Amino acid sequence: MKTKIIFIFSIPLVFILLLGLSLSAQASSSPQIGSFETPTAGPDGRILYTISEGDSCVRISLLHSVSIDQMRALNPQLDENCTVIVGQQLLMGVGGPAAAGTATPGPSPTPTLALPTATPFNGTTEICVLLFDDINGNALREELELGLAGGAVSVTNRNGNYSETQDTLAELDPDTLEPLSVCFADVPEGEYSISVAIPDGYNPTIEVSYTLDVQAGDLAFVAFGAQSQVTAEALDPDAGGSAAGFLGVLGVFLLLGGVGLGWYAMRTRKPLRKINSKIPYR
Repeated sequence: MKTKIIFIFSIPLVFILLLGLSLSAQASSSPQIGSFETPTAGPDGRILYTISEGDSCVRISLLHSVSIDQMRALNPQLDENCTVIVGQQLLMGVGGPAAAGTATPGPSPTPTLALPTATPFNGTTEICVLLFDDINGNALREELELGLAGGAVSVTNRNGNYSETQDTLAELDPDTLEPLSVCFADVPEGEYSISVAIPDGYNPTIEVSYTLDVQAGDLAFVAFGAQSQVTAEALDPDAGGSAAGFLGVLGVFLLLGGVGLGWYAMRTRKPLRKINSKIPYR
């Protein structure tokens, strides 16, 4: 019975020897990026925008730099609440003449007058950046990985005419329940260097700087990841090599001690003897 108990006690000791086997998180070469392309004028000169999932009049107005009143004037079908439906097309302006003009007869050429053109873009863009808690360190934001506060994001134009910095957020959008990004509005088009400062106690899983080229009217998203050093040490045997090595040595020692104790118990076990004593009567 003692041998069986000691054997059962040795099983968790073997498990200790297996601690430290895990995958280390390595920084990815580039962040996750998404952008929205601006619509172009069709053959008839009209600029049409097709409503997508999650669109609203406010979002479309910001994306195209067109006021909601202008949108109502161009699209009389919009109700007083400016309700939009997925798949619906909205007229955002006129991008050029509907057909090529012809020269006016006369002794000298007369330039063709272009139709009045709406200006849907004002030469700026918007860049939104998310720093997320990369729990598993795979450099991809997953559903349960939320925003990470305590860091900072910097957006700087290569020409030096724009530079802004904001703190990272750990809040959720109440409508979509997605992490809120740090957004830089009215950013002039051009090439930008985007960099992020990681909070104390975290390691980056994605390179902390990225170069992004944006055009007027674009809405660009960039995501950076960072993993807690405590989590990294728990998953990475190299990050916590001394602790893992100590646990390994301790496990071997306890295992050998358990085996020796079992051997000793088997060697010293003696059968019980029944002793009959005779007490003389007086």
